[in-house]
Amino acid sequence: MTTSPYMLTRAEDRDALSLRSIEIVRGFTENAPGSVLISYGKTKVLCTATLEDRVPKHIYGQGSHGWLTAEYSLLPGSTNTRASRDRYKVSGRTMEIQRLIGRTLRTAVDLPNLGQRTIHIDADVLQADGGTRVAAITGSYIALMDALYHIQDLEMKANPRLKVWPLPHISPIAAVSVGLIRGQVVLDLDYNEDSTAEVDANIVMNGEGQLLEVQASSEEAPFSRAVMNQFLDAAEQGIQALLDLQQVALNAPKGQVVRL
Repeated sequence: MTTSPYMLTRAEDRDALSLRSIEIVRGFTENAPGSVLISYGKTKVLCTATLEDRVPKHIYGQGSHGWLTAEYSLLPGSTNTRASRDRYKVSGRTMEIQRLIGRTLRTAVDLPNLGQRTIHIDADVLQADGGTRVAAITGSYIALMDALYHIQDLEMKANPRLKVWPLPHISPIAAVSVGLIRGQVVLDLDYNEDSTAEVDANIVMNGEGQLLEVQASSEEAPFSRAVMNQFLDAAEQGIQALLDLQQVALNAPKGQVVRL
């Protein structure tokens, strides 16, 4: 990793390559098939997965092909100044983030075998302190899995002769942010770190260690390929810990808090 004389001081007394305190609660609300409250430090996102027994026009008529779409919102009161609701026009930032969530989570599902249904993912930020989009992806994956288990139950009840209905699942998905602060690579940035970083990146990977999305931008000066490689190494380490925590959450009773 990059070395620097700068001594990094971080919230929670964590070192440069440590995640914030992560908390996950499945079944946070009762009505949605999948519902998760996830916290990356002070950032808190409510992720829900609901079902609709129809598909968009571009999918309609393709047999058992299903679809997944996502929406994202910063709720009023989630930031220091009131975030306005996107009532009439979705902002460019919101559109970009919800497309990111949707396209990465679609890689987790075998859509051609989902059936003629749509999974709606909603990621609502209750409190923002950096990393809202990566928290939304990691939490929404768990909500998605609960929705898939719910679909499996529906299919088994509708077809009693079926011994098993194959879960249309491909791979787990998780995400984390990485940045460069005074020449030092830093994992999982909070807002204060993100706002002062020379470079910041959001990285999404699956359970096979494959990259699904890399968003990186320099705020002050160009950065080298060597730094990008360090970003990927740090992200892989953090994402593996998040993938392990996701599995713990999926095996735990709904309503139980699991922590990293």
